[in-house]
Amino acid sequence: MSAEGSVLVAGVGPGLGIAVATCFARDGYRVAMLARSADRLAAMATLAPDRLVGLPCDLTDAAQVSAAFDETERRLGPLACAVFNAGTYRPGSILDIAPTDFEQCWRVGAFAGFLVGQAAARRMVARGSGTILFTGATASLRGSANFANLASPKFALRAVAQTMARELGPKGIHVAHIIIDGRIGGDDDGSPPNSRLAPVAIAEVYLDLHRQHRSAWSQEIDLRPWSERF
Repeated sequence: MSAEGSVLVAGVGPGLGIAVATCFARDGYRVAMLARSADRLAAMATLAPDRLVGLPCDLTDAAQVSAAFDETERRLGPLACAVFNAGTYRPGSILDIAPTDFEQCWRVGAFAGFLVGQAAARRMVARGSGTILFTGATASLRGSANFANLASPKFALRAVAQTMARELGPKGIHVAHIIIDGRIGGDDDGSPPNSRLAPVAIAEVYLDLHRQHRSAWSQEIDLRPWSERF
């Protein structure tokens, strides 16, 4: 039996994105996966062909984002949850960062988050329900040396999530920001057991946030392995 409504995950790759998509699919949702590569999306959709649908989309293009949301609801049903998981990072000293690199990181990590959040909100407010989740990082809280290209969009995305939560909560929309404080991966690199954030474990938290009762909503939650200093 299908869960009520559809789910859209924006920014799906082989790590956390596909883990979130398959987690919701296992719970009975039909899930639209958004990313640039049609071939990669097609390959990932085979993991649950009756539940996962790949929709190629440039998340920094407002028209493409709006069209992807329309297609999701047309094919999969009214949107119950939207997840923004996109981002990019080009390392560099503040002395050397090219303005074009800075702008591109901001467009993918912050501007695209605004577009996805706005598109989701416009469709959910009319129904008075829905969940919008944003993937953050350690850089959402503090900017480290050589990380301006990551911290700047992550700070901005956190601000978007906070303002949306305050505006949309009274209208029945749950907005939450998840800080991923640590490296995502398995233990196959010789590291101690469970010293990396397991994508499947993170994805379960996203599903739990979507299930939260309105009387006890989380606006922000941080996740880290036992080995991470904080």
